[in-house]
Amino acid sequence: MARPLRFRYAPGRWTDGRVRSDVFAPLDANLGAESGRPWFKPPDGYDARRFEMDNGDVALFCWNGEGAYWLGNTETPSTLWQTDKYGFEEVPDDLARWTERELLAELHEESPWLEPYPHLSWFFLPVFLSKDGRHTTREFFRNHAAGFPDATADEALAFYESFLSTGVLDDYRETMAGKLGTSQQLDWTRMTAAMGEFNAAKFLVDAGYGVVPEIEVTTGHSIDFRAKRGEDGNPLVEVTRPLPPNRRTANTPVAAVRDTAETKTSGQLQAHGGGVVLFIDCSSFPDDDWRAVRDERPDVRHQPAVVFRTRPDGSVEGYAKGSVPLDLGL
Repeated sequence: MARPLRFRYAPGRWTDGRVRSDVFAPLDANLGAESGRPWFKPPDGYDARRFEMDNGDVALFCWNGEGAYWLGNTETPSTLWQTDKYGFEEVPDDLARWTERELLAELHEESPWLEPYPHLSWFFLPVFLSKDGRHTTREFFRNHAAGFPDATADEALAFYESFLSTGVLDDYRETMAGKLGTSQQLDWTRMTAAMGEFNAAKFLVDAGYGVVPEIEVTTGHSIDFRAKRGEDGNPLVEVTRPLPPNRRTANTPVAAVRDTAETKTSGQLQAHGGGVVLFIDCSSFPDDDWRAVRDERPDVRHQPAVVFRTRPDGSVEGYAKGSVPLDLGL
């Protein structure tokens, strides 16, 4: 499985001739390719080419007197195999802005239904245009409403656009967008689990907390978030998302919640030894399944815990078990 889009940097002197022989020629020979000017003006001091392959792949190549940057969702020419890779936040700002402008135009031409959601398009751009995941990640939002049952794609997209446009996760885009994955096969379970982390982050942010993802702890694990607000102690939060009963062997929603919490508690949280709030996101549950959980308020093995469900209209219901060191209004 290929990773989200990343730049490759090739230091040294590049010319039009070298670009044709070392980059365009192997692409054309293997895939069939066209070389043209980019859609938008490259940064000052750079020359650039846009390569479009017969199979729909695209790549950008930009160079100045010191070196060249490659970014593409296609095979990498062998000349660039041993080059270092960099994220969007690790290359010069003007270069990152130019490539994002090029790729967002490509994305919205291919999937115009994403254009009304500019921040979401930008945030998930590294996976929406990744080599292996560019079809499945978009399909997940378009055909599966990002894991929300009984919701339209536009409702789900508007929900996440509203949250992401606040910018609270912008500094963690590569980490958080990458959680969606870049598999050629749509993995509904993994993708909804990833969106559970976004649901939990929104829940915390709406309650007045800042969030910092992927907190490394001494056990060698990473906990999903640290919640930050004043002198509240900045507790750690781990998120899990049970599958609804119609997608798992547990035949009741209550059993689904308990089994999922048990799996998380007997593994990662047991190794950590306490001090983590477990968030159980039931946003995949249809109304009837959620009502069964909400009315019974089942215990889970780990405390403190928060069991919640959010809907695309922004409403959240839930309950707490144990002494939760967070003010969530439950």
